[in-house]
Amino acid sequence: MIELCDVSLEYGRGADAVAAVDGVSVRIESGESVALVGPSGCGKTTLLFAVAGLLVPRTGSIEIDGEVVVGSRGDVSLILQNAGLLPWKTVWQNANLSLRLSDEYPRKTAASVLEELGIAGVRDRFPAELSEGMKRRVGIARALSMSPSVMLMDEPLASLDTLTKERVQNLFLELWTRHRFSLVLVTHDIEEAAFLGGRIVVLTERPARIKQVVDNAAMGTAEYRGSLEFQRVVAALRKALEA
Repeated sequence: MIELCDVSLEYGRGADAVAAVDGVSVRIESGESVALVGPSGCGKTTLLFAVAGLLVPRTGSIEIDGEVVVGSRGDVSLILQNAGLLPWKTVWQNANLSLRLSDEYPRKTAASVLEELGIAGVRDRFPAELSEGMKRRVGIARALSMSPSVMLMDEPLASLDTLTKERVQNLFLELWTRHRFSLVLVTHDIEEAAFLGGRIVVLTERPARIKQVVDNAAMGTAEYRGSLEFQRVVAALRKALEA
C-alpha cells in the first residue's frame, strides 16, 4: 500500500522557492491501479518522483507498506517518458541494468522478462535499431526484472502513434493483471488514464491539489476501450479538467 499524507513539495529554496504540490493526501491499495491527470506543469511528475524517493516532501509523509519513503527502494520501479535506454548498450544489457542493484528484493532474470514481453529475439540489438514501441518494451523489461511491488510510470507512451500506443497500453494492462503490482501512472492523455486507471486522481493547476477522484471500477479488459462506460469516464475527466 502507498499512502501520501498531506504531502507538499516545492522547487528551489528560501525566497526563490516555488510551490509545486500542496497538501495532497491519497491512499493506493496494494495491487491497485491509479492514474494522475492534470494541467501541464501542475506537479504530477514531481509527486511521482517523491513516491519514488527521488524528492523529499517539504511537509507531510509518504509511506509504502508502512515504511516511510527515504531514498529509492529496490521494490519500486520507475518508467520514464523516453524509456531511459543507454544507446551504447544492447537490449540485453539495458534490461539487465537494474539487476546490478541490491539483492534485498526478489528479482526475475532478464531472459524470462524479455521472453514474456516478446522481445527475446532482439536482445543483441542497440536502441537505435529499435522502433519506439520496442524501446518502450525494453524499458518495461528493465522495470519488471526487479519484480516490483510498485510500478511508477511518467508519461510512458508520449510521442507514440495511436496504434502503437494502444498496443503498449494493452501490454501494460496484461502485465498489471498478471503481476498485480501497485501501478501509479502520470499522463496528460485522459483516454489513457481511463483505460489504465481503476481510479483517476484529477489535480488542479500548480500547486497541485486534489480536485476530484473519478472511480473507474469497470476497467480491466482490452475491450473496455470501446464501451459506453469508458466513454462516460472520459467525459467525466474532460469535464473535471475543464471546470
